[in-house]
Amino acid sequence: MAILLFSSARGPDECTLTVAKAVKQFLFEANKLALTAEILESIMGDKPNTYRSVLISIEGDQSELLIARWSGTLQWVCQSPYRPHHKRKNWFIGITCLPNPAPLLDSAIEFSTTKSSGAGGQHVNKTESAVRATHISTGITVKVQSERSQHANKRIAKVLLAHKLAEYEANQYQQQKDIRQQFHYAIPRGNSSLVFYGEQFWEGGK
Repeated sequence: MAILLFSSARGPDECTLTVAKAVKQFLFEANKLALTAEILESIMGDKPNTYRSVLISIEGDQSELLIARWSGTLQWVCQSPYRPHHKRKNWFIGITCLPNPAPLLDSAIEFSTTKSSGAGGQHVNKTESAVRATHISTGITVKVQSERSQHANKRIAKVLLAHKLAEYEANQYQQQKDIRQQFHYAIPRGNSSLVFYGEQFWEGGK
């Protein structure tokens, strides 16, 4: 399993919209390749349906190819939907693959299960498939729910909990912390690895 970070850094609202569009496209491509991709964590932007950052897990036989395609700087060329008369038409976000922290021992984690919940109309499990994982010594807790099995949610919860602990235990996991912080503040604005155009987010042409 690999973990990808999609970040708008300190960009304006247009960049947070770019993150949302990029995540949607990435998940679409992962599905076409029969890969397993899950949103582990997201920080919402100021505008509706936008993101400051999104953390996604990805695994499967062709996951390395998809990661290589998406890693780097992504450029969206489009007139601002929020500021129609703004001269700027190029918006940049960054995507990077994070190093996986050391696996956690089950003996250090307490698991509990609940029924999955969601907004009205969403398809959610009626059984107790949602998993809450608590790191006993620190009290750090994460909750994972999806339409998949309890076993799958438990595995993802362990990965996400490991990343939470990586941030908490800064001295032991300084590399992880530095990569995420530096990436949020410095996204290269040139040599874009991917370029999308227009409101429909078309790749490679208008």
